[in-house]
Amino acid sequence: MIKFLVDSGSDYDVKEAEEKGIYFAPLSVTFGEETFQDGIELGRKEFYDRLVHQDQFPKTAQPSPETFLKFFNEAKENGDEVIGVCMSSEISGTYQSANIAKEMCEYDGIYLIDSLTAIYCVKMMVDFGIQLRDEGKTAKEIVEEITALKGKMNVILAVDTLDNLYKGGRLTKMEAGIGNLAKLKPIISIPEGKVIMLKKCIGRKKAMAGVIELFKQIDLDERFPVYAMYSYDVTNMETMIEKFAEQGIIIDKSYEIGPTIGTHVGAGSFGVVCVGKRNYE
Repeated sequence: MIKFLVDSGSDYDVKEAEEKGIYFAPLSVTFGEETFQDGIELGRKEFYDRLVHQDQFPKTAQPSPETFLKFFNEAKENGDEVIGVCMSSEISGTYQSANIAKEMCEYDGIYLIDSLTAIYCVKMMVDFGIQLRDEGKTAKEIVEEITALKGKMNVILAVDTLDNLYKGGRLTKMEAGIGNLAKLKPIISIPEGKVIMLKKCIGRKKAMAGVIELFKQIDLDERFPVYAMYSYDVTNMETMIEKFAEQGIIIDKSYEIGPTIGTHVGAGSFGVVCVGKRNYE
């Protein structure tokens, strides 16, 4: 049996993961002196309620090697193979923790992939892997095909407030203050694992137009869905979906960004994830 493993940076829903037999390794989220397992002890509603209404800024931490080792030992005992797709090693140490556990387990049936992305791009990669498994592909063949998607995954996310980027150390207080006064809405992405700024837009309407403009530049791989995403408030995303529809672009599903990435992008963010036919140049 080939089993899959994700961390909570994939934003895979825990219930869906359980139904599909996917191992789920949660990152931890800490508010003050309280620490929760992302997706297990802390749901998205509670997380954003705390993020928006409390002064405490959360901290996230990768799963320990022991978390992964528990899954790997179970697979080893059952004779299963494991394909783990981890959030980008440029964003988190989760991939490193998984590799430490693999060495501790001493089992050749474990395959780990640094996705070089995060959130729902990872979900698409794993769902694709499950499809390939059900078609009869071997673990090595599945790993090759998922790996080929790296660099083709596209995240286009408009950030509604700069406060969280400042609190997370990605902007100075002055940069965040000036940006908020100017109603700056940066559009970010994660090409080749690193978070970059694609575009700086003034105001929400221009940010929505910017997301659509950037999306239309992608040569879509139509084997894969297009997902809309949001954090906390669906209003911005719903308006964006309407703007997409006006141009004949249909969004397959919408999902909420979880605590791991939500910590840094804050509430009110909106955007899309999709797969292109070519790697980033």
